[in-house]
Amino acid sequence: MADPVLPDHRGELAAVHRVFRTSLAAAPGFVGSGGDAERRELVASYYANLLAFLDVHHQGEELLLFAPLAQRAPEAKALLETAEAQHAEVEGKLHDAAAAVAAWDATGAGAAEVVRALEALDAVLTPHLDQEEIDIPPLAAAHMTAEEWGMLPGHGMAHFTGDKIWLILGLIREQMSPEQLAMMEANMPPPAIEMWRTMGEAAFTEMVGTIRAGS
Repeated sequence: MADPVLPDHRGELAAVHRVFRTSLAAAPGFVGSGGDAERRELVASYYANLLAFLDVHHQGEELLLFAPLAQRAPEAKALLETAEAQHAEVEGKLHDAAAAVAAWDATGAGAAEVVRALEALDAVLTPHLDQEEIDIPPLAAAHMTAEEWGMLPGHGMAHFTGDKIWLILGLIREQMSPEQLAMMEANMPPPAIEMWRTMGEAAFTEMVGTIRAGS
Protein backbone atom coordinates (compact mmCIF):
# COMPACT_ATOMS: atom_id res chain seq x y z
CA MET A 1 0.00 0.00 0.00
CA ALA A 2 1.30 3.44 -0.92
CA ASP A 3 2.11 5.84 1.86
CA PRO A 4 -0.55 8.52 2.39
CA VAL A 5 0.11 11.86 0.73
CA LEU A 6 0.76 14.41 3.45
CA PRO A 7 -0.21 18.05 3.05
CA ASP A 8 2.45 20.63 2.28
CA HIS A 9 1.19 22.91 5.04
CA ARG A 10 3.68 25.73 4.63
CA GLY A 11 3.75 25.57 0.85
CA GLU A 12 -0.02 25.55 0.47
CA LEU A 13 -0.51 28.38 2.94
CA ALA A 14 2.23 30.45 1.32
CA ALA A 15 0.71 29.88 -2.14
CA VAL A 16 -2.64 31.29 -1.01
CA HIS A 17 -0.91 34.16 0.75
CA ARG A 18 0.99 35.05 -2.43
CA VAL A 19 -2.37 35.84 -4.04
CA PHE A 20 -2.81 38.65 -1.52
CA ARG A 21 0.83 39.75 -1.63
CA THR A 22 1.02 40.03 -5.42
CA SER A 23 -2.44 41.52 -5.92
CA LEU A 24 -1.98 44.23 -3.30
CA ALA A 25 1.51 45.03 -4.58
CA ALA A 26 0.01 45.49 -8.06
CA ALA A 27 -2.60 48.00 -6.89
CA PRO A 28 -0.78 51.19 -7.97
CA GLY A 29 -0.39 49.83 -11.49
CA PHE A 30 -3.81 48.24 -11.80
CA VAL A 31 -5.84 51.07 -10.24
CA GLY A 32 -3.72 53.98 -11.39
CA SER A 33 -3.30 52.97 -15.00
CA GLY A 34 -6.16 55.12 -16.23
CA GLY A 35 -8.53 53.86 -18.86
CA ASP A 36 -12.26 54.04 -19.38
CA ALA A 37 -15.22 53.03 -17.24
CA GLU A 38 -15.06 49.47 -18.54
CA ARG A 39 -11.52 49.02 -17.29
CA ARG A 40 -12.37 50.67 -13.96
CA GLU A 41 -15.25 48.23 -13.52
CA LEU A 42 -12.94 45.32 -14.30
CA VAL A 43 -10.23 46.39 -11.85
CA ALA A 44 -12.78 47.24 -9.16
CA SER A 45 -14.32 43.79 -9.55
CA TYR A 46 -10.88 42.21 -9.25
CA TYR A 47 -10.22 43.91 -5.92
CA ALA A 48 -13.76 43.48 -4.59
CA ASN A 49 -13.41 39.73 -5.13
CA LEU A 50 -9.90 39.65 -3.69
CA LEU A 51 -11.09 41.39 -0.52
CA ALA A 52 -14.06 39.03 -0.23
CA PHE A 53 -11.62 36.14 -0.48
CA LEU A 54 -9.35 37.58 2.19
CA ASP A 55 -12.37 37.90 4.48
CA VAL A 56 -13.51 34.31 4.00
CA HIS A 57 -9.93 33.03 4.19
CA HIS A 58 -9.53 34.55 7.65
CA GLN A 59 -12.93 33.24 8.71
CA GLY A 60 -11.88 29.75 7.66
CA GLU A 61 -8.59 29.98 9.50
CA GLU A 62 -10.30 31.03 12.72
CA LEU A 63 -12.93 28.30 12.50
CA LEU A 64 -10.95 25.40 11.06
CA LEU A 65 -7.39 26.10 12.24
CA PHE A 66 -7.23 28.39 15.25
CA ALA A 67 -10.18 26.88 17.15
CA PRO A 68 -9.05 23.23 17.02
CA LEU A 69 -5.40 24.17 17.55
CA ALA A 70 -6.31 26.16 20.66
CA GLN A 71 -7.86 23.00 22.11
CA ARG A 72 -5.14 20.60 21.05
CA ALA A 73 -2.05 22.77 21.53
CA PRO A 74 -2.60 24.87 24.67
CA GLU A 75 1.07 25.82 24.61
CA ALA A 76 0.28 27.84 21.47
CA LYS A 77 -2.46 29.89 23.15
CA ALA A 78 -0.55 33.19 23.08
CA LEU A 79 0.53 32.65 19.47
CA LEU A 80 -3.05 31.97 18.35
CA GLU A 81 -4.39 34.95 20.28
CA THR A 82 -1.84 37.14 18.50
CA ALA A 83 -2.94 35.78 15.13
CA GLU A 84 -6.59 36.50 15.93
CA ALA A 85 -5.72 40.03 17.06
CA GLN A 86 -3.90 40.56 13.77
CA HIS A 87 -7.01 39.33 11.93
CA ALA A 88 -9.06 41.97 13.74
CA GLU A 89 -6.62 44.69 12.72
CA VAL A 90 -6.63 43.47 9.12
CA GLU A 91 -10.45 43.40 9.11
CA GLY A 92 -10.67 47.12 9.77
CA LYS A 93 -8.32 47.94 6.89
CA LEU A 94 -10.13 45.42 4.69
CA HIS A 95 -13.47 47.16 5.24
CA ASP A 96 -11.88 50.55 4.49
CA ALA A 97 -10.44 49.20 1.25
CA ALA A 98 -13.72 47.57 0.20
CA ALA A 99 -15.57 50.85 0.74
CA ALA A 100 -12.97 52.77 -1.28
CA VAL A 101 -13.18 50.27 -4.16
CA ALA A 102 -16.99 50.40 -4.19
CA ALA A 103 -17.03 54.23 -4.19
CA TRP A 104 -14.46 54.39 -7.00
CA ASP A 105 -16.43 51.89 -9.07
CA ALA A 106 -19.69 53.80 -8.57
CA THR A 107 -18.45 57.33 -9.18
CA GLY A 108 -15.25 57.07 -11.18
CA ALA A 109 -13.52 59.28 -8.62
CA GLY A 110 -11.11 58.33 -5.86
CA ALA A 111 -8.53 56.12 -7.56
CA ALA A 112 -5.81 57.55 -5.33
CA GLU A 113 -7.91 56.76 -2.26
CA VAL A 114 -8.27 53.16 -3.44
CA VAL A 115 -4.51 52.79 -3.81
CA ARG A 116 -3.91 54.29 -0.37
CA ALA A 117 -6.50 52.00 1.22
CA LEU A 118 -5.05 48.89 -0.41
CA GLU A 119 -1.53 49.94 0.60
CA ALA A 120 -2.72 50.48 4.19
CA LEU A 121 -4.22 46.99 4.14
CA ASP A 122 -0.99 45.56 2.76
CA ALA A 123 1.00 47.25 5.53
CA VAL A 124 -0.88 45.40 8.28
CA LEU A 125 -1.49 42.19 6.34
CA THR A 126 2.08 41.42 5.27
CA PRO A 127 3.58 41.09 8.78
CA HIS A 128 0.66 38.86 9.72
CA LEU A 129 1.19 36.62 6.69
CA ASP A 130 4.91 36.42 7.43
CA GLN A 131 4.30 35.30 11.01
CA GLU A 132 1.48 32.91 10.12
CA GLU A 133 3.60 31.10 7.53
CA ILE A 134 6.21 30.43 10.23
CA ASP A 135 3.97 29.57 13.18
CA ILE A 136 0.88 27.79 11.85
CA PRO A 137 2.24 25.01 9.58
CA PRO A 138 4.18 23.16 12.32
CA LEU A 139 1.14 23.28 14.61
CA ALA A 140 -1.16 22.03 11.86
CA ALA A 141 1.24 19.22 10.96
CA ALA A 142 1.47 18.11 14.57
CA HIS A 143 -2.16 18.47 15.66
CA MET A 144 -4.43 18.20 12.61
CA THR A 145 -5.26 15.43 10.17
CA ALA A 146 -4.82 15.82 6.43
CA GLU A 147 -8.61 15.71 6.09
CA GLU A 148 -9.05 18.56 8.55
CA TRP A 149 -6.44 20.67 6.78
CA GLY A 150 -8.12 19.91 3.48
CA MET A 151 -11.39 21.46 4.64
CA LEU A 152 -10.08 24.98 4.12
CA PRO A 153 -10.59 25.21 0.32
CA GLY A 154 -14.13 23.88 0.57
CA HIS A 155 -15.02 26.33 3.31
CA GLY A 156 -13.69 29.21 1.26
CA MET A 157 -15.72 28.24 -1.79
CA ALA A 158 -18.91 27.60 0.21
CA HIS A 159 -18.85 30.93 2.04
CA PHE A 160 -17.26 33.23 -0.55
CA THR A 161 -19.39 36.36 -1.03
CA GLY A 162 -17.85 37.65 -4.24
CA ASP A 163 -19.26 37.05 -7.72
CA LYS A 164 -16.20 35.56 -9.44
CA ILE A 165 -15.04 32.45 -7.62
CA TRP A 166 -13.25 31.44 -10.81
CA LEU A 167 -11.04 34.53 -10.46
CA ILE A 168 -9.94 33.40 -7.02
CA LEU A 169 -9.37 29.83 -8.18
CA GLY A 170 -7.23 31.08 -11.04
CA LEU A 171 -5.15 33.36 -8.84
CA ILE A 172 -4.52 30.51 -6.41
CA ARG A 173 -3.74 28.01 -9.15
CA GLU A 174 -1.08 30.36 -10.56
CA GLN A 175 0.80 30.15 -7.27
CA MET A 176 0.67 26.38 -6.78
CA SER A 177 2.91 23.54 -7.83
CA PRO A 178 1.35 20.55 -9.65
CA GLU A 179 1.47 18.58 -6.40
CA GLN A 180 -0.30 21.35 -4.49
CA LEU A 181 -2.91 21.65 -7.24
CA ALA A 182 -3.61 17.94 -7.06
CA MET A 183 -4.08 18.17 -3.30
CA MET A 184 -6.39 21.16 -3.64
CA GLU A 185 -8.53 19.50 -6.31
CA ALA A 186 -8.82 16.36 -4.19
CA ASN A 187 -10.62 18.47 -1.59
CA MET A 188 -12.82 20.46 -3.98
CA PRO A 189 -16.41 19.45 -4.79
CA PRO A 190 -16.71 17.99 -8.32
CA PRO A 191 -19.06 20.79 -9.51
CA ALA A 192 -16.37 23.35 -8.68
CA ILE A 193 -13.79 21.46 -10.72
CA GLU A 194 -16.26 21.17 -13.60
CA MET A 195 -17.01 24.89 -13.42
CA TRP A 196 -13.31 25.71 -13.67
CA ARG A 197 -12.79 23.44 -16.64
CA THR A 198 -15.88 24.46 -18.60
CA MET A 199 -15.83 28.25 -18.17
CA GLY A 200 -13.76 29.43 -15.23
CA GLU A 201 -10.32 29.04 -16.74
CA ALA A 202 -11.26 30.90 -19.93
CA ALA A 203 -12.97 33.71 -17.99
CA PHE A 204 -9.98 34.03 -15.67
CA THR A 205 -7.49 34.15 -18.52
CA GLU A 206 -9.45 36.87 -20.32
CA MET A 207 -10.06 39.05 -17.27
CA VAL A 208 -6.62 38.87 -15.73
CA GLY A 209 -4.91 39.14 -19.12
CA THR A 210 -6.81 42.35 -19.86
CA ILE A 211 -6.03 43.88 -16.46
CA ARG A 212 -2.35 43.00 -16.54
CA ALA A 213 -1.89 44.16 -20.12
CA GLY A 214 -3.25 47.60 -19.28
CA SER A 215 -1.19 48.28 -16.17
